Amino acid sequence: MRDSNRPVAASTVGRGRRLNREHLAEHRVKVGTAQLFRGDSLQHYPSWPAPAVIVSDGGYGILGFDGDTSDHLDLPQWYEPHVAAWSAAIADTATLWFWNSEIGWAAVHPVLERHGFRYVNCNIWDKGKGHIAGNVNTRKLRRFPVVTEVCVQYVKEVRIAGLRLKEWLKAEWLRCGLPLQAANQACGVKDAAVRKYLDQGHLWYFPPAEAFAQLALYANQHGSPDGRPYYSRDGKQPMSKEEWQRLRSVFHCPHGHTNVWPRSALRGAERIKLNGTDGPAAHLNQKPLDLMELIITASSDPGDTVWEPFGGLFSASIAAARGQRNAYAAEIEPNYFATGVERVRRELTVG
Repeated sequence: MRDSNRPVAASTVGRGRRLNREHLAEHRVKVGTAQLFRGDSLQHYPSWPAPAVIVSDGGYGILGFDGDTSDHLDLPQWYEPHVAAWSAAIADTATLWFWNSEIGWAAVHPVLERHGFRYVNCNIWDKGKGHIAGNVNTRKLRRFPVVTEVCVQYVKEVRIAGLRLKEWLKAEWLRCGLPLQAANQACGVKDAAVRKYLDQGHLWYFPPAEAFAQLALYANQHGSPDGRPYYSRDGKQPMSKEEWQRLRSVFHCPHGHTNVWPRSALRGAERIKLNGTDGPAAHLNQKPLDLMELIITASSDPGDTVWEPFGGLFSASIAAARGQRNAYAAEIEPNYFATGVERVRRELTVG
């Protein structure tokens, strides 16, 4: 995919298209619950509300397909300011969906981890053999033909007093002076509280809201009076079960889906073209709306805010607005912005 925040030579931009001067004159367009901004997303982040979901479909580092040459080495440096801005903007927790090639994701993963995004799952868009049928000379290829992209799920990790949640849960229990086994009594379980909620390894389990409330209540009733309140973020009162639940990213697991998404590449009327139906593709890396709708509805609720930092044709923004979410997106390249605005207006305007 083209790096959406870098200048592109005029000869490669909007080939076969006349610029829509009316749209290019607009720097901010609102359509329904989608707000689209022209320019570098780094300049717009400070004005956007905190996101519940970020859909990143930025630079891939792919230079071309003659011998399938690619260069991913500069991707970490390119993404770092964006990732840092995303991390700083999130109020508590959020889900990041990171679209890329496999090697592009691998290159950027350390940057994401360094800024507090924790890996959850790698989802694979399998475009099928039809994606390369008739277009591959197997006598020249030095690897199996590529028909996949990845969409990797991360969550922003919450820290309290500099501690990860599982560390903070145990530290607060130890601070109240009660033995570990008393946590089971607090939660009314045989051993789940110690074995799961206070565990510091891979068996750790995010305590349900009711279990957290029981831990906090027991610690404040029976723990050392000198350290109260326990399980508090503000030092004044224990965290409520509703506040605790908000520290966990939303995820509604859709029935019938796995982490492999068999879905053909975009063709025909689904593919946005320049100059109507006869022109070339308006964007080489357009994503299917149904996959965008899948990830956004799974990781957010109606009324939540969705960011699309590298708008392109604004597929994530369309999906978000259709699902009654508030979308904020930016695109730096004027031709993509103009084409994307036309598309959003067409898709979201009724009547």
